[in-house]
Amino acid sequence: MTRQSARPSATTLLGKRGEEIACDYLVSRGYQVVDRNWRCSAGEIDIVAREGSSLVVVEVKARSSLAAGHPFEAITAAKFARLRALAGHWCAAQSETFLSVRIDAIAVLIPGGRPATVEHLTGVWR
Repeated sequence: MTRQSARPSATTLLGKRGEEIACDYLVSRGYQVVDRNWRCSAGEIDIVAREGSSLVVVEVKARSSLAAGHPFEAITAAKFARLRALAGHWCAAQSETFLSVRIDAIAVLIPGGRPATVEHLTGVWR
């Protein structure tokens, strides 16, 4: 029997750091983060935020370099379809309603020894 390590992988830590940076970025621009890493049987939403009366489902992709491509390249059409479904599941689990729902994508580049950069695409699906 193989023992599983309790230590998160470098990729997991990079992803968590990217989500923290994305949350800070959103809050600094007036968004209210209402949920993080929300899960149901259909999958997970990285960040659920509110911008005014709009619900914003945010997919975050973090990379330490562009060697494997831009972070946005990792978000496929299938992932957006799943995010649309997840947004519906999240809304169904809440008592509050929103005037609109949209999906945003945030790319976080975290190069070693240099400040992180953030790119934010709003309304990739409404």
